[in-house]
Amino acid sequence: MSAMNHPTAIIAEDEAVLRDELKSCLGQLWPQLRIEASVSNGLEALLAIDRRVPDVAFLDIEMPGLNGLAVAQQIQRRSHVVFVTAYDAYAVAAFDHGAIDYVLKPYDMTRLAQTVARVRERLDSAPPSLEHLLRELAGARPAREYLRWINASQGQEVQIITVEEICYFKAESKYTLVITADGESLIRRPLKELVEQLDPTQFWQVHRSVIVNANAIAGVTRDFRGHFHLKLKQRQEKLPVSDSHEHLFRSM
Repeated sequence: MSAMNHPTAIIAEDEAVLRDELKSCLGQLWPQLRIEASVSNGLEALLAIDRRVPDVAFLDIEMPGLNGLAVAQQIQRRSHVVFVTAYDAYAVAAFDHGAIDYVLKPYDMTRLAQTVARVRERLDSAPPSLEHLLRELAGARPAREYLRWINASQGQEVQIITVEEICYFKAESKYTLVITADGESLIRRPLKELVEQLDPTQFWQVHRSVIVNANAIAGVTRDFRGHFHLKLKQRQEKLPVSDSHEHLFRSM
């Protein structure tokens, strides 16, 4: 933990306007707080927390890739957590538990001031375990439907491909390639849109141009520069892993 007269924080919120607004509000209410990183998704949040080890992490619950609950699961006991949410059901459960705080969107300065006061009081103690609370919040989460199939062009035909068949997606100019064990198809949907519609427990973005089906991964190798590459069960090519996503595979 940093010295309490100069506490540090990261903000993880996928909407840029709300991210900047929260940073501005915190600057007014808690000028001593240093925002070490301001990121747009859960994977970037984990990377920032690994590097910075902030005193406080403001985590939006609904983020692409890893959501705020998944990030909190991995950083508990390392940083104090404040959830950012638009759902009252989350907020009530978090507040009643007492070991964590929350910020409701849209932001209210009076409520945010209360949150800041409570967090500042907790900085003198170690971040708590969040296991019980995270189970409660996961149960309160609104059900979400993820993509189950893709309509893709292959030559003059349009194919219906279930997500289980897909090995990976690859950005290709203005289009996206859908790669299965048997071939490639084309869709007019950007990778950024896809990552928000796919189940993050099954599909991982490992590069700015690649989303891989975790069930299609056979193993991980390193090249002579130390960079990770993924071997696939049903394809011969290897997929590069960018530096910002290598933490997903360091334990393999």
